[in-house]
Amino acid sequence: MITDTYRFADKLIQISSIYPYVHEYCADYLASGTPDFPVITTAEDIGFEREKSRREDIVAGRCIREFSAEYLESLAVYRRIAEKMPTYDTILFHGSVVAVDGEGYLFTAKSGTGKSTHTQLWVDYFGERAIIINDDKPLIRIADGMVTAFGTPYNGKHRRGCPQSVPLKAICTLEQAAENHIEPAGKRDVYPLLVQQAYRPSDPVMLARTLTLLDRMTEHVGLYRLRCNMDIEAAKVAYHGMKG
Repeated sequence: MITDTYRFADKLIQISSIYPYVHEYCADYLASGTPDFPVITTAEDIGFEREKSRREDIVAGRCIREFSAEYLESLAVYRRIAEKMPTYDTILFHGSVVAVDGEGYLFTAKSGTGKSTHTQLWVDYFGERAIIINDDKPLIRIADGMVTAFGTPYNGKHRRGCPQSVPLKAICTLEQAAENHIEPAGKRDVYPLLVQQAYRPSDPVMLARTLTLLDRMTEHVGLYRLRCNMDIEAAKVAYHGMKG
C-alpha cells in the first residue's frame, strides 16, 4: 500500500492505496499532521467502481467504457471520503463553484447543461477578480450558520479548481435558453435537484445527516434559477442578479 496524508475541507485524511495514481492526482492537497480519519482502498472497491460504471453506461445507452484500475481506485477513494464527510457537517456536491471578490457562487444542473461553460464565462468577464474553486465535485461545509465551498482535486475533466475555500453566497440552477434571465427560487422549486446533485451515502445514518445538511444549506444561501445562453452577457446577468 502507498500512504500519505491530504487536506480536504479542513480535514486531514490519510489515504492508503494500491496504486500511486491517486497520490499524483491529489498532490496539490498534500498535508502533514495527525489524520482525522483514514481511507484504505481494496481490490473489491475497484471492482465496485467498475461494475457501477458499466451499469451507468447500460442505463444511458452508451457503449461500455473500460477504465484503468488506477482511475477506478481514485473514484473509490473519493467515495470513501464522501461517505465519511457528513460526520463533519460536509457534503460532496455535483456542481461548479466560481468565486468573485472572495464570494462563491455554485451552479448546478443535469450533466451536459453547460455548468463549466457558464462559469468559464465568469472568468472571461471578470478576469482576475474571478477564480474557479471547483468545476465538478466540490465539498460543501454547512456549520456555524455559514456555508463554505472547498476546492478538491476532483474538479472535472478539465482540472479546473484550486486548494482554496470561499463562503458560498448563492446556489443557482442552470437551464439553457435563448435569452438570459435570472430569478430567485423557492426551496420547493430547487430542492429535488439539490438532493439529486448531492452525494447520498449508503449508510442510513449518514444519508439522514446529508439531508439535514441540505435543508440547513438552503436556509443560509440565496437560491436562484438561471435561464441562459452561452454568450458572455449571461455571466453579467447571473452575477448582478445574485449579487443584489
